[in-house]
Amino acid sequence: MKKFIQFLKSPPTSKGQRLGLIMAVIISTLLMTFGFYGTSKQLGSMGVGSISSVGFRLNESVAHPQDETVAFQPEPFYMPDVSLTPWDGTSRVTILVMGLDYRDWSSGEGPSRTDTMMLLTLDPLSNSAGMLSIPRDLWVSIPGFENGRINTAYFLGEAYQLPGGGPALAVKTVEQLLGVTINYYAQIDFAAFVRFIDEIGGIKIDVPEKIKIDPIVGDPIFLKPERQTLFGELALAYARARNSEKGDLDRAVRQQQVIMGIRERMLSPEALAIMITNAPTLYAELIAGVQTNLQLDEAIKLALLAQKVPAGNIQRESISIPQVLLAESPDEQDILVPLPDKIRQVRDEVFLVNTGTLGPLAPGSQLERMAAEGAKINLANGSLVDGLASRTQSYLQSMGANIIGTINGEYSTTTWIVDYTGNPHTVRYFAELFGIPPGNYFLEFDPNSPVDVLVNLGVDWGNQNPMP
Repeated sequence: MKKFIQFLKSPPTSKGQRLGLIMAVIISTLLMTFGFYGTSKQLGSMGVGSISSVGFRLNESVAHPQDETVAFQPEPFYMPDVSLTPWDGTSRVTILVMGLDYRDWSSGEGPSRTDTMMLLTLDPLSNSAGMLSIPRDLWVSIPGFENGRINTAYFLGEAYQLPGGGPALAVKTVEQLLGVTINYYAQIDFAAFVRFIDEIGGIKIDVPEKIKIDPIVGDPIFLKPERQTLFGELALAYARARNSEKGDLDRAVRQQQVIMGIRERMLSPEALAIMITNAPTLYAELIAGVQTNLQLDEAIKLALLAQKVPAGNIQRESISIPQVLLAESPDEQDILVPLPDKIRQVRDEVFLVNTGTLGPLAPGSQLERMAAEGAKINLANGSLVDGLASRTQSYLQSMGANIIGTINGEYSTTTWIVDYTGNPHTVRYFAELFGIPPGNYFLEFDPNSPVDVLVNLGVDWGNQNPMP
């Protein structure tokens, strides 16, 4: 780092040379710092038997489909606020790092989906940091569109040319899922990743078991279970491999291994010397492959702050089997349906670490997030009060809820709710509004359901409610 600071102060041969080196060092520093310290849940050791009792259409595996359709509205019914909240320079900062799907990226025939999503956070006040891996097959609410895989948010933002494009819509989707404010994004393409790994002389990886990987260039190969050096193409293929037991979930562990290899290599003096020597080439080949809204001074400050975080204050986690249910999408592809409360628990582990500070506040109110989710809701009158469902419909519609109809319900002393398509913000809002206890919330995934959420109004709501 001392050499790096001296380089910043020295007169550059060109502005581009200095910028190229700065961005390369910043990106690697952020990734290595957020990616390698602390503890990580080992996904491969987690079983799936505990989810079989839930009312979902379950599958044995999470194999990634070769082709997948993208479900979306021809015209978005809700236009999200795509502006990002800038970092104030002193409080917590959060960055969404994305890699694009190689099949989309290489074809050049249209917008890409994201292949990788990692949420990085740094809190200078508590001197803590964390990283959360987000699986691409997570079935979520995409602001302004129908529910879909989280990796399609980037595609939709680009296809509809929304303000901020794919990065902005991807950011808003993750914000809505996790209830956090994201300040920045960084999108890194495959060519830049491969070039960077080659430039620093490869990375060392402890491969835990024999695995088949498929490099973009060349034939598939098998890696032996041993510590070995992987150069750019093989490192990328190892990070992208999803042919193990839990597919995309296992892949998060391998991606974190690759980041660990980058950190180990970047800690060596020779790696930094290589980057300084080859600054002009790095600028030309790397900076074109990085898209970010980070300003140069902000990136430098973050890189320097990240290096000061103690190892015990940095947490790595992944959204995995305990936080999702395995199901099928309407087009019969494997998806991961989020369990909102369990995902928020993992989020809090990443953001809180052991500092005791409060977790992040979700952008907007719970009411605003419910309205933005746009779930199609049916109200059923399960009380003995005539006209209760109709009155409640008018009351909720005034708040922005998408009530599509009312029906006669099943008599019940307490109100209960069924979520058919995964609508965490709607469910959370209604649970608080109706005072629904945990035992009266049912997750019964049915992609063919004509409604997203069913609320059966009980005697408790008929006897006591805030309606005028």
